[in-house]
Amino acid sequence: MDSGAANEAKVNLYRLNREQLDDFVTGLGEAGFRTQQIWEWMYSQRVERFDSMTNLPRATIGKLKAKAKLGNLELVANQQSRDGTEKRIFRLSDGQLIESVLMPYADARMTACISSQAGCAMGCVFCATGQMGFGRNLTGGEIFEQAMIFARELAARGERLSNVVFMGMGEPFHNYDASLDAVRRLMTRLGIGARHITVSTVGLAPQIRRFADEGLQVNLAVSLHQTDDSRRSELMPINKRWAINELMEACRYYAEKTNRRITFEWASIAGENDTVEEAHRLGRLLAGLLCHVNIIPLNPTGRYGGAPAQAASIKSFSRALQGHGVSSSVRVRRGIDIDAGCGQLITAVSNGAPGL
Repeated sequence: MDSGAANEAKVNLYRLNREQLDDFVTGLGEAGFRTQQIWEWMYSQRVERFDSMTNLPRATIGKLKAKAKLGNLELVANQQSRDGTEKRIFRLSDGQLIESVLMPYADARMTACISSQAGCAMGCVFCATGQMGFGRNLTGGEIFEQAMIFARELAARGERLSNVVFMGMGEPFHNYDASLDAVRRLMTRLGIGARHITVSTVGLAPQIRRFADEGLQVNLAVSLHQTDDSRRSELMPINKRWAINELMEACRYYAEKTNRRITFEWASIAGENDTVEEAHRLGRLLAGLLCHVNIIPLNPTGRYGGAPAQAASIKSFSRALQGHGVSSSVRVRRGIDIDAGCGQLITAVSNGAPGL
């Protein structure tokens, strides 16, 4: 067996829950208390290598090296933006590529933006990932491991991962079970509170209702971007399946069921949806709903001709929303110089190298 095949045959310990890890460890002929030691090294100390588990005997470490591994994701490329944003490209075990982003903030927050799918089937025309098409769903372990890698690296330099957003490649609610599995792993294994986790959707109404019934305090973000069905369908084809009225009914159900504020994402596009008139339409649509609007100047992509709205237009837009009792804020565009901004994540391979 070659080294690559041997590595594939090893058990990825991040995939195992506590009981499964115990079965694995005892299956190696080790005492049961070793399970707790290994678990603490993995998730409390967040070590990268078995050799770092210094209270384990060398024989135990040798067994782990022979039969197990810590993670499946292979780092292909790493880029850092002028603003400190870091973008990673990871190769999955079947060769699919995904991207993840780490964003540091002045208030010491460290936010990981992780992917739930390789590619995306939603086809939003302004989104680079949507333009590339759909590869496959990620497993809960593959979703979780992206955050785990960032958490591990931050811990090594005395920092901590504070927030996780499901805003990378893919539509989390199109991969609902795996995404929720990853959410629960983030909470139980990395200790990230539910209110520091955000799941973003383009508007899969039934899954929004299902999410409301989960009983979690996880944040919900909904990509809206238009108030008119015809124009939204052109921008976001999912609107042909669940139109704005049905989407808003699901959002109201979520807010009433959870008493949680919904964030509506609004990619502000010059001359398209940045007018005061559009702000009034949005204000009327959202009036009375527990919500907030994140206004995001469009991050341009190569296959969409729209341009980001100007600051003056955004200011007038926000003021008009306030008149309807709808709060808003402008999200600073991050990682633009490395194509790591919202809607920009896309992975391609040319001559064996990632297309960065």
